[in-house]
Amino acid sequence: MRVGVVTFPGTLDDRDALRAVRIAGAEPVALWHGDDELADVQAVVLPGGFSYGDYLRAGAISRFAPVMEKVVDAANGGMPVLGICNGFQVLCETHLLPGAMIKNAHRSFICRDQPLRVENTRTAWTSDYQQDQVIRVPLKNQDGQYVSDERTLSQLEDEGRVVFRYAAGATHGPAGFESNPNGSRNDIAGVTNAAGNVVGLMPHPEHAVEAGFGPDEPGAGTRTGTDGLGVFTSVLRSLVA
Repeated sequence: MRVGVVTFPGTLDDRDALRAVRIAGAEPVALWHGDDELADVQAVVLPGGFSYGDYLRAGAISRFAPVMEKVVDAANGGMPVLGICNGFQVLCETHLLPGAMIKNAHRSFICRDQPLRVENTRTAWTSDYQQDQVIRVPLKNQDGQYVSDERTLSQLEDEGRVVFRYAAGATHGPAGFESNPNGSRNDIAGVTNAAGNVVGLMPHPEHAVEAGFGPDEPGAGTRTGTDGLGVFTSVLRSLVA
């Protein structure tokens, strides 16, 4: 199976995402923002970074990249699409996902290992997790506060479309933001579209895919660091289902 990873000017985590795809067992395919086709991939990842320098708004320029026209069409046709951090912002800007990402409530860049609770295991990107499982993956952002109008927020909650929620257990961060690192509404860390094939999240599962190199579980005595791998194995499972 072929999983594409898009690189925009200013993307930082494309190589990490390509590596995560390979470790999960798929063939990683590098896609360029100027591409006008998707190279026969079966899923797409929009990785983290600061595409186009985050000028105007984070993700606001990337939505007009030629490759995004193909990604939007493919997503609307059912192809699994994942947006991580800046990729989540791009998905919101394209309206593949509802809501918007704004500056962190504490107005500071944050970088830490972040516990997440898995709220929805029915998406293309989360089926390898257990309901309410708490995982730990790196988080790094300055525009990570998820907001939406009350009607959209209620719809997301009522339809079970909150995929990841920030959980307690972070070891450091700005005062008052120990659990919710950026002030996101309802502690939302990730959401899905109604069909479940498009998912966006702010934390970085691609940085927690190999034992010994990702976040460790406090008190466990050993470093596992693979909590993010399930995101990438889940989509492979969904493609063969």
